[in-house]
Amino acid sequence: MIPFQIIFNPLSAKELARMPKELQLDILGDFRGFPQDMRSADIERFGKLERKGKKLYRYRLGDYRVYFERSELGVVIHRILNRNTLKDFLFRSSLPTGEDEALEQNPKFWDLMDTKQLQESGKA
Repeated sequence: MIPFQIIFNPLSAKELARMPKELQLDILGDFRGFPQDMRSADIERFGKLERKGKKLYRYRLGDYRVYFERSELGVVIHRILNRNTLKDFLFRSSLPTGEDEALEQNPKFWDLMDTKQLQESGKA
């Protein structure tokens, strides 16, 4: 069997580290089924956002949304955001459509996903 890795980029690792330990364990525990989910044809059950050839998937874990992309090794986690963060983002952006469609069309969302830009600005 091919090994499957769940890789946290520096920003998502920091987001996870800031959470209470119990919540961290809950979130990490929810990733147990990820290898089977990613290898199945049922990947479409995850939210999908695309822009300029880049595909991100959204996975709901209770009050959190995990944004990730598939890689040869498994998945790379880009962000772990509280759902209220996204609601606030959508409200501030005045987006009247559904969550995935609104995020996909908004360049501010992609800026939020851009780890390099956040690290350079000191907000990470």
